[in-house]
Amino acid sequence: MASPFTIVPFVPAHLPALADLWVATWARTMPDIDFEARRPWFLEHVAGLRAAGSELHVALAGDEGAPAGFVAIDPATGYLDQLAVAPAFWGKGAAEALMDAARRRAPAGIALDVNQDNPRAVAFYQKLGFAIASAGENPMSGRAIWRMEWRPPA
Repeated sequence: MASPFTIVPFVPAHLPALADLWVATWARTMPDIDFEARRPWFLEHVAGLRAAGSELHVALAGDEGAPAGFVAIDPATGYLDQLAVAPAFWGKGAAEALMDAARRRAPAGIALDVNQDNPRAVAFYQKLGFAIASAGENPMSGRAIWRMEWRPPA
């Protein structure tokens, strides 16, 4: 079955919608943190990721092509910095389509950090073959994180 999402490379015109999506997604995931106040950080972070060589890919949904989610992956290192899907598209295949795009850009392996208190995300990554490699702390929030890694089958 074909994915209902079209994955396209990020263009600057996507940024306002992706910032809205990022705020809404994280506000739903961790309502105790004011992600609207972190919007300027997100905008700067995306610019920094792109300047350092990371690629962003956007999942577009429906006939109007509204952004359903995005992924930021560094093809040189395999580090996945961001994966966000709008709550309206949770469980509909957008995250899987974005992960497929990330794996195509970093076929040797992917590493990411995920909040330990985000069991939905941890379970999603485990379902896709990621394993917990180590524990750490998010420098921005102070929350406990897992470093998770995926390697292609030998």
